[in-house]
Amino acid sequence: MTGEISAVECVSSVFQRIREVEDRVHAFITLTEELALKKAQEVDNKVSRGEKVGKLAGIPIAIKDNICTEGIRTTCSSKMLCNFIPPYDATVVQRIKEEDAVIIGKTNMDEFAMGTSTELSYFGPTHNPWELSRVAGGSSGGSAAAVAAGEAILALGSDTGGSIRCPASFCSVVGLKPTYGLVSRFGLIAYANSLEQIGPLARDVYDCALLLSVIAGYDPKDSTSVNIPQKDYTRFLANDIRGIKIGVPKEYFEVGTDPSVAKCLWNGITKLESLGASYEETSLPNLAYSLPAYYLIAMAEASSNLARYDGVRYGFRVDRDDLDWSEAFSETRRIGFGTEVKRRIILGTYALTAGYYNRYYLKALKIRTLIRRDFERAFRKFDVLIAPTMPIPPFKIGEKINDPLAMYMCDIDTVPVNLAGCCGVTVTCNFVNGLPIGMQIIGKPFDEGAILRVAYTFEQNTPFKDVRPPLRGR
Repeated sequence: MTGEISAVECVSSVFQRIREVEDRVHAFITLTEELALKKAQEVDNKVSRGEKVGKLAGIPIAIKDNICTEGIRTTCSSKMLCNFIPPYDATVVQRIKEEDAVIIGKTNMDEFAMGTSTELSYFGPTHNPWELSRVAGGSSGGSAAAVAAGEAILALGSDTGGSIRCPASFCSVVGLKPTYGLVSRFGLIAYANSLEQIGPLARDVYDCALLLSVIAGYDPKDSTSVNIPQKDYTRFLANDIRGIKIGVPKEYFEVGTDPSVAKCLWNGITKLESLGASYEETSLPNLAYSLPAYYLIAMAEASSNLARYDGVRYGFRVDRDDLDWSEAFSETRRIGFGTEVKRRIILGTYALTAGYYNRYYLKALKIRTLIRRDFERAFRKFDVLIAPTMPIPPFKIGEKINDPLAMYMCDIDTVPVNLAGCCGVTVTCNFVNGLPIGMQIIGKPFDEGAILRVAYTFEQNTPFKDVRPPLRGR
């Protein structure tokens, strides 16, 4: 804290805002006001004693509800885990606590992070602060909506196929999917291990870079964590992109992209050119296969990961004496999981069966390699790639809920980054009919500094970050 406002005052103001708007936004599943004020008081006491405080001292942070928090309920927005209280903190939670952040609650999400709209939550949908009849995006919709509505200063989400970037785009906040291996996944409740990463959501690029600097770094508890030197990502935020080479893959604009979104993107690219960057159209020829490859891999991994929820060891259990163990197992999973989760488990199990493994799962892995090579070739020539974050503006709640394929198509611009293991950040590049449109800036693995520099320069030279949702308190 700067001393202009105490931690208690800051946290109290955030909870006042929550009381004013949360009944309409529904960004949170669990609020921890008493714990948050206690922590804020501890920060203020440290300041008054002249002790050193952390980089996030007194800052209210919301945590997606699939990231474990010691002593705080962690549900994954599922009936299956509706009463689960973890006995430990995820590594990212431990790191923000060490920097004196204040956890204010757990945010709503699609059940087990499977969705693109946060409508598939056992606790009900989150509403977009820009227009309450529209979705907030998913699956980290609660985290994005909380930041956009002023109910949190920072938030953590997880991104398996765009689950940070999608809601960040729909809610007009900054969302970053880090390179696979940069941020520890220890304590993240698994959906698809080879694709998902924890990342930051914030109101502007500086705050996003600051939170990334805290959570990134090697963790021996995570076997996929990469041991590279920690960086202060705020040091990359120069308002200067002269000499930056931008590639614009033509495939991102070919199928399914709304003309209004494409127009906003090209205006944004032209703006970057006026600031000193150069751009050139390029091609990622295997991009058309990314969506089916992604869903095959993700569903296969989900079917394996979610096998642990059997009602025997922990979580929801059907308590009936007339059932044998097999029937109790089946009934527990029938009632405990939502429709979309069951659909993905069944499809994933099918893809992994002996007769179809080579035809589907193995082929998807080979396509993943081809897509990764496409990106590697592009990054030999360009510093960053630019693409739409979402192919359409935020849609109405209920508009796509009964059409899974239409919902899956919304991920078409974000899943390639997860398949390739790259990093990507989204910033708002304009508004259409009062709804935000996101621009996705993609970088090579472990080059978060480059994409943050481009995003920061764009943000500093455009007015979009200062536009707030028309959501009044009551």
